[in-house]
Amino acid sequence: MWRRSLSRSGTAATCKRMQAEVLIAEIGSTTTLVSAFSLSGTPRFLGQGQAATTVLEGDVRSGLKAAMDDLKRQLGENRLDYGELLASSSAAGGLKMCVHGLVYDMTVSAARAAALGAGAMVRQTTAGRLTKNDMAEQRAIQPNLILLAGGTDGGERETALFNAELLAREGTGAPVLYAGNAQNQDAVRAIFEQVGIPVYLAENVYPRLDVLNIEPVRKVIHAAFERHIVSAPGMEHIRDMVTGAILPTPGAVMEAAMLLYEEIGDLVVLDIGGATTDVHSVTTGSEEIARLLTAPEPFNKRTVEGDLGLFVNAHHLVETLGKEKLARELEIDLDAVMRNYRPIPESPEQFRLTTRLCLEAGNIAISRHTGHLRHYYTPQGRATAAEGKDLSLVKTMIGTGGALTRLPERERILRQLADCNAGGTMLYPKPGVMRLAFDENYIMASLGVLAKTNPAAAKSLLKQTLRVRSL
Repeated sequence: MWRRSLSRSGTAATCKRMQAEVLIAEIGSTTTLVSAFSLSGTPRFLGQGQAATTVLEGDVRSGLKAAMDDLKRQLGENRLDYGELLASSSAAGGLKMCVHGLVYDMTVSAARAAALGAGAMVRQTTAGRLTKNDMAEQRAIQPNLILLAGGTDGGERETALFNAELLAREGTGAPVLYAGNAQNQDAVRAIFEQVGIPVYLAENVYPRLDVLNIEPVRKVIHAAFERHIVSAPGMEHIRDMVTGAILPTPGAVMEAAMLLYEEIGDLVVLDIGGATTDVHSVTTGSEEIARLLTAPEPFNKRTVEGDLGLFVNAHHLVETLGKEKLARELEIDLDAVMRNYRPIPESPEQFRLTTRLCLEAGNIAISRHTGHLRHYYTPQGRATAAEGKDLSLVKTMIGTGGALTRLPERERILRQLADCNAGGTMLYPKPGVMRLAFDENYIMASLGVLAKTNPAAAKSLLKQTLRVRSL
């Protein structure tokens, strides 16, 4: 795990007895972090401890306590006094979701965007009536939550009702969130309540043609996650320690990005991790591009690329770049470096390889997240359409995660990623336009959790860790 540097305010020399109003834990699949914050007067980040996550050992509390002990050591303290303990988590498999809608380019797309924006890992999407094969796939996935959508308000009703009845009859193994045609709400609730399956209701995620309604669904997903996570294997006792909110870690990053948007405007957050690469963007886009879009895009969008992890998928990235070409470019014995490759680079050769893979993962992830212009021909001549998310007005690119906050060449990497639209084909700023910022203390997810109860303090701390000012 990348070791986070402590803030100056959190050193033993300046903190004889730590008084933290809030501790925020980030419980990952392998590592648990605990960050301490003082909220009196000007909010301050005090420091951070880390330890191995112990969910797989059957009790998350051991890892949490070990991370707190490490925090005390980092601060030179014998005692840790605090008020609340909040948390985000991607442990216990994170938030696995299946999404079922009516039409792929409409309700399914909207529901999937809502789930991803809430921090979920979407493992299955279906359109139309569910089949036996769909149900078999869902049982194999063992989702934590099922999102059922379909039909605009006042529109088609039968598909969502059919799917609800099938899910109830076959058994879901997970709660259901219904966010489809509002006319179906009472019927859907009754279908699942009759068989004892927990059901949540939210406003229609696609209430009218070309209208997305993401936020109400995101909020309900967070509430459902908080109820689920306390019963996940290894997490059953988390409420013995955590006193406040628990969010999915990617969803917490999105909360922080949305809060930061209020302060600095249109932005994109990039997290290139060991297993996935996540891109979060918050922007309305330009009115000119909006007139060309073939389908609506969410104001706040997250994409997660499961094939672009720097460690888990390193071999895939190497093959994408070409082994021989990469070895010549980096002037390394690639086979030897890969044999000893680690999640955290150790040798100069590993650092060079990780840096290059980081750049490749970022380029691919940004290209997939960002929209493009498409030209086509009609009897009247050539016409232009826009497809995907318009990032052309984004002013700031933020790097978070281990690689983009700890690699020695992080600034060069992020600068190249911010300037990757030299050809002008993407709905993305021109080179040199975006300013860069880094999550210096690696606390964006923690501050997204804090934003749920204290947005003013979270905003102040975000500006501190990113070292940015209002525009």
